[in-house]
Amino acid sequence: MFEKFSHEARTAVVAAQEVARESATRRIDTRHLLVALTRAQGPARTALEASGVDVAGLSARALADLRSGGLDADALAGIGIDLEAVRREAERTFGADALERAGRARGGHIPFAPEAKKALELALREAIRLKQKRIDGGHLLLGILRADCAGRALLVEAGVDTGALRTAIEGRRSAA
Repeated sequence: MFEKFSHEARTAVVAAQEVARESATRRIDTRHLLVALTRAQGPARTALEASGVDVAGLSARALADLRSGGLDADALAGIGIDLEAVRREAERTFGADALERAGRARGGHIPFAPEAKKALELALREAIRLKQKRIDGGHLLLGILRADCAGRALLVEAGVDTGALRTAIEGRRSAA
């Protein structure tokens, strides 16, 4: 399937791996792809901006979510655990970014989580549906929008109208 990826889409996949390293995660999920798409100029970022999305804010929110290691600060607070206090104490004792260093991949390939694989597959299906020969960043975003995944959930939590975003991406394709 990767032979069908445009340079932009390949760059996004490589960038998602870098985001995984930055956020000390061991698998690439759709939030990593989403951050990579927001960092690069291309159809996905353009569609997000045209839909009124604060791209920098979305990226920051995704990174914070990734760095939390899936821990829900509000849920932990409900049982009396202050996640930020735990982080501060770990950093005071073991140094800056102690928790991130402990989970950081040491290099090499970082595998894709099943949800990211599904989003990539759906990106291919979107390209086929739209009768396009190459998969670009817009298709990757369409794949994330179609998947039941953390990236889509993050978009919804950020107040993104996913239907309008899909229309914006597809509208840019027909205008091109």
